[in-house]
Amino acid sequence: MRVALVSETWAPDINGVAHTLDHLAHHLATRRVNLQLVRPRPRQGGREGRAERDMQVRAFSLPSYADVNVGLPAWRRLTRLWQSSRPEVVYIATEGPLGWAALLTARHLSIPVVSGFHTNFDQYAANYHLRWATGIVGAGLRYFHNHCQMTLVPTRAQAERLYRRGFQRVNVLGRGIDAQHFSPARRDVHLRTQWGVDDDQPVILYAGRLAAEKNTPLLVRTLRAMQEAYPGLRAVFVGDGPEKQHLEHQLPEVIFTGFLSGETLARHYASADMFLFPSHSETYGNVVPEAMASGLPVVAFDQAAASELIVDGHEGRLIEATDDDAFVQAAVELYRNSDVRSRTGIAAREKVADQSWNVIGEHFLMYLFMATQESPYAISSPGHV
Repeated sequence: MRVALVSETWAPDINGVAHTLDHLAHHLATRRVNLQLVRPRPRQGGREGRAERDMQVRAFSLPSYADVNVGLPAWRRLTRLWQSSRPEVVYIATEGPLGWAALLTARHLSIPVVSGFHTNFDQYAANYHLRWATGIVGAGLRYFHNHCQMTLVPTRAQAERLYRRGFQRVNVLGRGIDAQHFSPARRDVHLRTQWGVDDDQPVILYAGRLAAEKNTPLLVRTLRAMQEAYPGLRAVFVGDGPEKQHLEHQLPEVIFTGFLSGETLARHYASADMFLFPSHSETYGNVVPEAMASGLPVVAFDQAAASELIVDGHEGRLIEATDDDAFVQAAVELYRNSDVRSRTGIAAREKVADQSWNVIGEHFLMYLFMATQESPYAISSPGHV
């Protein structure tokens, strides 16, 4: 099969979309799929993207999100590429200018298109003081995805929400986890010593972008409530973003590591004791299964990956989406009870340990193949896995 992958973001970018695409592309490569990659030109180099052809386009940065590159449309280059080296199916991961150009070009050339709904851009508009644009962005996303043969989302709940909003042919493609890489076995006593704690003092971890859409005000509120109850509490924030400097000023006692990856990231997960994730904006949230695989109980809202993976009180605490007070209280209570932390951390690890990326990659390949067939292949209501 010849497959073109189109995305505004790719490794070495550090985000959920790039992370997911890297795993999917790796699996397709192992299955000897002929890959084309269409993406913005990386600002700092980066690897070849596991592709036979790597078409890189000019890019610009978003004014309020300087570390995110957006690709210019490049219709003519796309047309020439796909006329000379026609893919059997195109997968579009992002709905930026490059994604729209790929959709229009593929439809003009009668190439089947599968899209991924990786980011709640309509919700991001509200987070960045553009609430008036939420409806417009939502309508644009619906138009984009309804002109694809199929849209893939990571959870059943997301499929149901999109279906209620008028999205068609929505199917579920979950996310995997490398449970050998993210493992309690990577707990590092020396790292904890650098943090200034002994093995008996629990450490709070947050991992993700430090940005408005991650609900950082609730993160700050929760940490302050925990510090009031336990003055010696130690917290570590892994990640970077536009709010990092502001958060460092608000929480000077917190350890801010910046972006981490590879073994260093895995050691930070495993060396902590519980994970806070107050975000409301996730379509999935890869950090949740990463923390769980590392043996951490998670406090999160009943959304996205947490909703799929956590039973309240068993793998962590799952909080009703509108109840900020309950989130704070659950975090304080979990910190207080070492027996519950230990039990729920073990259960969290067991819950995700067998969710292999190979299985997810096979489902992805199946969806791509189905999109190339003339017979009906997708449903217009949620529930397909």
